[in-house]
Order: sequence, then structure tokens, then C-alpha cells
Amino acid sequence: MQFDEYKNYDATGLAELIRRKEVHPSELVDIAFKRLHHVNPALNMITHHREEAVKKEAGHFPVRDAAFSGVPILMKNISQSIEGEKLTSGSRLLQNQVEQHDNYFVKKFREAGFLFMGHTNSPEFGLKNITEPKLYGPTRNPWNPAYSPGGSSGGAAAAIAAGVIPVAGASDGGGSIRIPASFSGLVGLKPTRGRTPVGPGAGRQWQGASINFVLTKTVRDCAVLLDQLQVVEPHAAFQTPLYEKGYRHTFSEKLPKQLRIAFSTESPVGTPISDDAKKAVLQFVRYLEQNGHIVEERQTPNDGVQLMRDYYVMNSGEMNAVVRGLEKAMGVDLTAEDMEIESWLLHQAGKTLTAADYSDSLAAWDRAAEAMSSFHQTYDFYISPATAFHAPKVGELTMTDRKEQEFKERIAAEKDKQDIIYEMFLPSLTYTPFTQLANLTGQPAISLPLYLTENGLPIGVQVMAGKGEEHRLLQLAHETEQSDLWKGMHGNPYFQG
Repeated sequence: MQFDEYKNYDATGLAELIRRKEVHPSELVDIAFKRLHHVNPALNMITHHREEAVKKEAGHFPVRDAAFSGVPILMKNISQSIEGEKLTSGSRLLQNQVEQHDNYFVKKFREAGFLFMGHTNSPEFGLKNITEPKLYGPTRNPWNPAYSPGGSSGGAAAAIAAGVIPVAGASDGGGSIRIPASFSGLVGLKPTRGRTPVGPGAGRQWQGASINFVLTKTVRDCAVLLDQLQVVEPHAAFQTPLYEKGYRHTFSEKLPKQLRIAFSTESPVGTPISDDAKKAVLQFVRYLEQNGHIVEERQTPNDGVQLMRDYYVMNSGEMNAVVRGLEKAMGVDLTAEDMEIESWLLHQAGKTLTAADYSDSLAAWDRAAEAMSSFHQTYDFYISPATAFHAPKVGELTMTDRKEQEFKERIAAEKDKQDIIYEMFLPSLTYTPFTQLANLTGQPAISLPLYLTENGLPIGVQVMAGKGEEHRLLQLAHETEQSDLWKGMHGNPYFQG
């Protein structure tokens, strides 16, 4: 097999070829690494690879009855530990950390038969919607390397969009699957809270806001992987009943003929929205109306600014806990020079939070979830842009040294540190104001590649559904994938090279 043929398959298709003995895992691993070495110097998508080890594994790989037996994959360099491999979370503090075991999420991939090529680039501690860690440098977008593929699963998105692999491990704590899907022309599903494995040693991530899943180039792979990864874990803080029918099975079922759907093109935090993002939603709305659905313009019943403030309270508390844990383990007091500016400011803000502040913010998440549950009693889906603009240029959202110093001085001097945190993230939030709601409420949401701007960059459309309704999202995505609206990564000029 040559790359020109390889690039046309999704992971499910490659697995079928392996089962029919039309291709061997070693052949696929060789193609994937050849492509990786060709594009990575320009795109900087990985933090490290395990080429020698995985080629040995592929050479003696016992093809078995597993959904993805022998298919190569890359995992994310945060919360997806592979035994014996580094997992640095994009941080200089962890640059020598080697994991002693697969975590439960990665174990599921091993059970499914995947072969691990290494880890993809992500921002420090997954805190940003771009991928430009100081430890590894910026990842670039295969649609145009002057632009970012997004974050925090930016390396994963770039690897798929450049044709290295058809699917990659990702995670989403505030849009980190859906944002790079939007910027990179991919399918990006954030599942319902509690749907996929967590741990060991933890029953939740970011108080339930964050969840591990994947980025894919096809809806089929998204569904088959959700079948592989859905789980009910006795130790987990949040549990969602298994979807016993199976997600791929839903493709044989038609959506109801007259769904009631809400949409909005207004930012929930009052920030600008590009004409391109609005057009992306409105053309999808017309498509849905032409297919007999009832679509109404309606915003969600939440105060978006206050919800973001509640979200940043969690970020502050979590980052303070991370730094305290590192200080205890290392036996030193860490300083601003030991971490990136976002990590430091959140850590400092977290120091001043009370237990009541933190509890109040989580209670606000629950009220938002209740409000959205009532909203979905009326509306089957809620549609918005996935991102407010196409991808930013590399470096555009990275702070200057002067601005960093200003924020360091302010966080030390000013009393209301949460105001400083909101101001710090506002430039990034302006690009991506739509995704965080689903993280706070625990709902599933998906970004679909339905629009290209005049300069050839993708923008996704986000669809949200009620908790446990991933099958409805995948049905809608599958039907839309067959339409003329679909503008996935096969339109990427870099991908053809």
C-alpha cells in the first residue's frame, strides 16, 4: 500500500483490510511513520515517538478479533499515559516524567488492538485553545501552516489532518476536542460526562468538565470508537448507562422526520462572531429545514459570562492543586519562572479561593445542567458555531513578555484575581465562546466540518444534545456526512501532498 491509497481510509476501513489480510500492521506503521517524518518538521505535531518499539510490536502482532487490530494511533500528551513512555503535559516541570502503566483509557485502546506510535503536542496542562507550549514549540495547521490547529488537542488534529493517522486520542475540558475539530476540518465529539474511562487514582477530571475521547475524520470511526470506549466504572464519580444498541447500529436508523431544533449565532459572552461562523450555521439551518425539521432561533437559558467565571474558578482551584502537588513531590517552592503564564496566574488565583467559592461555582454548573435539561424537553438539538472565527495565526494568542509581566504584577497586587483571570483568557475566549457550556453541564456536543472560508480554512458547526443522546448526534452527523455540506479534511490541500 502507498500513501495515496492509505490516506483514503478511516481507521475502521484499515482494520477491515487487516482482517482480510490485504495489508499487514507493519505496512501501515511504516506508511504512518514515513508520512510523520515528511510533515512533522513543518507542523510540529508530536512530542515524542516510539518508532523502534512499535515497529517491533507490529512485526510480531497477532491479528485478532478486535475492532482496530493492528491500526496505528497517536495518543495525547496529557492524561493518556502509555507504560514506559514520557507524559509531560507540555510542562517543563514534567519533562522527564515516565509513566509506569497504561491508564484505563489507554488500556481500552490496547484492548481494541491499536498500535501506539507516540504522543501528540498539547499546551501546558491543557489550559489553552491553541497548541504552543514553550517546551515543544507551536503546532501548525495542515490547512495552512501559518495558522494554529487549535488546542488543547492540537497535535492530534494536525496529525489527522495531515494524513499521518485517521484517528487520534484527544480530550475535552472546555472545547479541546471540538475547537481543533473546527479549526482543522475534523469530526470532534465530546461525549456525555462519565461515558469514557477515567483513572486509576482519579474518579473525575476537572470536576467532571474534562473527558477523554478522540478526534476522527469520519463519523463512522467516531461511532465505532464510542462503542469501544463506553464504560461504567464502579470507581468513577460520574456514570452514564451503556448504550446497549451500539452507536454504529444507529446508522441503520433514520432520525425522526420532524425534529425541533434551536440555534443561535450570538456569542454567549457578548463577543464578536465572524460572518463566516454565522454563515456556517445558517446554511446548516437551511439544510435541516429542507429536510422537514422545525428550526427556531433561540439562545440557551444561561448567563454565559457568569458561567465562564464559574468555569475559571474551577481552573484556578485545579491549577493551584496541581502546583501544590508538584511542590510537595519535588520538595521545592515553585515560581513564575517554572511554568507558563496561564498556569502561574491560575495557581495564584486559586490560592485566594475559599471552599465556599469553589462549592458555589460547582452548584452553578448543576443549575446550568438543570436549565439545559428543561431546554432539551423542547428542543432535540441546539446548534451554534463551534468556533467564532477560523483558526488564529500561530503566535496571535500567545502573550508578549511585556504583557506577561503586567499580569504577574497585577495578580500579586489586586484583590479580585478572578477578574484578572477573565481578562487574561478573553482574547482566546473571543475565538471559542461556544464550547464550554457542554463541559459544565456534562452534555454531549459535536463539531462537524461544514464550512470553508474564502481563504480556505475550516469552521465547524457545533450540535449539542441532552445527556446520554450521543446516538442522536451521530445519526444527524452521519446523515449530514452524506450531503453536499460536508467539507472534511479530504479538501485539505496539504493533505494531498
